[in-house]
Amino acid sequence: MKNTPKKVLFLCTGNSCRSQMAEAIVNARWSENWQAWSAGTKPAGYVHPKALEALAEIGIQHTGRSKLAEELRGMAFDLVVTVCDSAAEECPLWLGKGEKVHHSFFDPATTDDMADFRRVREEMLKVLPPLLQAHEGDAP
Repeated sequence: MKNTPKKVLFLCTGNSCRSQMAEAIVNARWSENWQAWSAGTKPAGYVHPKALEALAEIGIQHTGRSKLAEELRGMAFDLVVTVCDSAAEECPLWLGKGEKVHHSFFDPATTDDMADFRRVREEMLKVLPPLLQAHEGDAP
């Protein structure tokens, strides 16, 4: 019998780069064990085109939307990952059900350099698998 995927929320401030990339990578690469969402504490209102380009380079077509964490209030998450220091400080109190972990990734939007978007993508591909595996419990 197949286990139901666990739910993970990637939370950052703007929800335009890092959290969007993490959501897309998890849903594309590890969807049999995890279902990912992303949101921001102060969303930018758009997904950065270079984040989408960096994902497309590894075969991931992401159609995410920048959104306020409040939109996900009714969902229960198994894991909440803050990907920037500001979001870790502003993590909504209602996100009390899931375990919270923090891993700060550099914000490539600060340089707008495609090399930085690629660097963050590659770091996520290394960091996310062990982070998720540590929280899978009895998932296969």
